[in-house]
Amino acid sequence: MAAVNLRLPDSVYNFAKEISSEDKISLNQFIATAVAEKISALNTEEYLNKRAKKGSKDKFLKALDKVPDVEAK
Repeated sequence: MAAVNLRLPDSVYNFAKEISSEDKISLNQFIATAVAEKISALNTEEYLNKRAKKGSKDKFLKALDKVPDVEAK
């Protein structure tokens, strides 16, 4: 595990400390989770962009043509 010396503006530090205290977790755990969430969001965006490039509007429309045209209940 790596140790990081992190500088935060006082307002960000105080808010993060308050939230972590309310959640009964350490500030370290709060920051680690926040970084993990950001990494996950960026990776998801990259994954979806790659998948979108593989997509085909024609194939999508052909698939929709197979769906019965019925009114929802």
